Amino acid sequence: MSEAEADEGPAVPGAGGAERTRRDEPDEHEGQAARMRRPRIAAAVAAAVLFAGLGAVIAVTTPWNPLPGPVPGGHAEPDPALDFSPAEIARSQAFDSAINPPAYAGLVVGLALILALGLTPVGARFIGWVTARTRRWALRVVIGALALTTLLRVAGLPFRIWRESVLRRYGLSTQSWPEWLVDQLKSLGVTWVIYAVALLLLYAVVRRFPRYWWTGAAAGGFLLVVLVSFIYPIAVEPVFNRFHSLRQEPLRSDLLAMAERDGVPVTDVLVADASRRTTSLNAYVSGFGSTRRIVLYDTLLKSPPERIESIVGHELGHAKRNDVLWGTLVGALGVAGAMCLLHLLMTSPRLLRRAGIDPAGPPGTRPGARGTGAADPRSIALVLALVTAGTQLSGPVMNLVSRHIEARADVHALNLTRDPATFVSMQHELSVRNISDLNPDALESLLWLSHPPGPGRIAMARDWARRNGVPEPPPLR
Repeated sequence: MSEAEADEGPAVPGAGGAERTRRDEPDEHEGQAARMRRPRIAAAVAAAVLFAGLGAVIAVTTPWNPLPGPVPGGHAEPDPALDFSPAEIARSQAFDSAINPPAYAGLVVGLALILALGLTPVGARFIGWVTARTRRWALRVVIGALALTTLLRVAGLPFRIWRESVLRRYGLSTQSWPEWLVDQLKSLGVTWVIYAVALLLLYAVVRRFPRYWWTGAAAGGFLLVVLVSFIYPIAVEPVFNRFHSLRQEPLRSDLLAMAERDGVPVTDVLVADASRRTTSLNAYVSGFGSTRRIVLYDTLLKSPPERIESIVGHELGHAKRNDVLWGTLVGALGVAGAMCLLHLLMTSPRLLRRAGIDPAGPPGTRPGARGTGAADPRSIALVLALVTAGTQLSGPVMNLVSRHIEARADVHALNLTRDPATFVSMQHELSVRNISDLNPDALESLLWLSHPPGPGRIAMARDWARRNGVPEPPPLR
């Protein structure tokens, strides 16, 4: 007998067993529902505690006022017209109008597709169809994950092509179409690995602990987020970029000396070959512990050294505050709470039936047998739909928090360099080169904005100058 037959086959205790199973099935399934009541209550309590803890951590640790205290003369108001020419403002508005349609259309179509697959029997039927030739649950999970993520990626491809066309039209993309396609395939491959591993672990826990699987899923989800964040710089980033140590002198020595003066242990500054795909400017810090790294786009190296120092000062602010580790732990705590909530949803008979999954399995199946209900690999579409919905709902909150953390890093750069004039000129260069939205509306801020807009960062630098008795940078126009 195969593993699937042992897990999912009907219980036949003897002659007439099938008839007795059908006759007793309602009582047995009612008993199973009663046995699930206590685990569901426990999962609900755990979810409430974890989300309350997460909310408290965010409320207490987020720098809601990155530049505390009074500002002589009052806070400066962000005004693009002070520092950006009419042509620069017009180009930003035109680019925003061109890039928003593919962004919004891709978001709506992607959400509609995954929700339609997960909250109707279509997704279960699709998974059942692509896994029809195998009966081993692990292989069914892997095949189902690969097929579903590929379907979603293909559905979003027209909008990615549309977006890439806009980037090319505005000179932000330097890739050929074959190079762009290779990057898309690499991204899909990374998605396959992450989803296949995560779903394999989830379904293994669900099958092993059918009543209290939320405990293992919450702990495993927490650890997996931490692990992925730790290894991301050395396992994923090299898939898309080549890195080398910054060799330019005296810039390299100046940056390392600045890090030492700041008390941030940095043994190297890396440069990414971003110019082979974009003209935009960027720098970032990723990883933590032994995998922490500060990375500059090679496009940034053409800027004046003092501007690069301003950018690196911002990244040192992230490193000194351990923002990557903080974000990882907050994300891991959120995933742990989400796994408890997922248990509540995935053990709801009504929701499972809506998704085309029989909570009790085929007639004659033992109540609670492995491979039934939430453990059925055909429920992958429902899992991804719920995860996507949760991610989308939490996104605006995380963007809000991120904007305040980025503002704190800006203040750190100003404290370190004490050069607000260079900071303002750097923010102007970043906004112009990246064609940033200078005046995003509320919806754009909710959905996409993880950094303060350029005019807001410039206004904050002027506030810092007045607070610290440093000459206030004049308008750039």
